[in-house]
Amino acid sequence: MKETVLTRYRVMAYVTAIWLLVFTGAIVAKYVFEVGDTMLISQIHGVLFIVYVLFAFDLGSKAKWPFGRLLWVLAAGCIPFASFFVEPKVTREARALIAGTAAPEPVKA
Repeated sequence: MKETVLTRYRVMAYVTAIWLLVFTGAIVAKYVFEVGDTMLISQIHGVLFIVYVLFAFDLGSKAKWPFGRLLWVLAAGCIPFASFFVEPKVTREARALIAGTAAPEPVKA
């Protein structure tokens, strides 16, 4: 697994999380304060979430995660603030995996 796979996931995890917070704020403004419209924000978040799912699936398949683990990471993209807690843990584990697979093999005599 390459570092670029992890970087793509990390960027989309944060971008999606921020847009989910924006979308949540827009929903609150619309239904509590009766101000604003959520159509454009929801569409942007939807597209970003699809990209997040693709990158998370790519990372999970390369890291050989079990299906339950992948669902846990994908669910973090649906819950406000969850990605800010899940992403660092995923990054630590993926970096350890990258460091473990990137080590040079010993030379056989």
